[in-house]
Amino acid sequence: MASGYRFSSDLADIDRDRVHTWLSEQSYWASGRARETQDAAIDGSRNYAVVDDAGRQVAYARVVTDAVTFAWLCDVFVDEAARGNGVGKLLVEGVVADIERTTVKRILLATADAHGLYAQYGFAPSEDPNRYMIRTKA
Repeated sequence: MASGYRFSSDLADIDRDRVHTWLSEQSYWASGRARETQDAAIDGSRNYAVVDDAGRQVAYARVVTDAVTFAWLCDVFVDEAARGNGVGKLLVEGVVADIERTTVKRILLATADAHGLYAQYGFAPSEDPNRYMIRTKA
């Protein structure tokens, strides 16, 4: 799977410029996100990459967690040119394996697409979505 690519949890493999461009210009959830905001999010999270044989980052994800009780998988993005090569699977598999080394029992995510991908790694709709609430700053 994903021949020619490797999963990484090394912050040195995160191309901050690339991640910011992907999320602020190509994602539906972080459109227009400021670079300073993205850098602060990276600094406050566990970060993951998939890198090709040339050392170029082709995917990104981050997890907001206390590494004990809670984790939120977010900002998952695969470069369009790398899609269809198993890169998303390699990324999610690596993230889940990393979090499983902690005592975290529940990983939350919100997505408008790729439900089939996440289901392969044990994600399922919430048993009681009415329990979750959100507060949005105006």
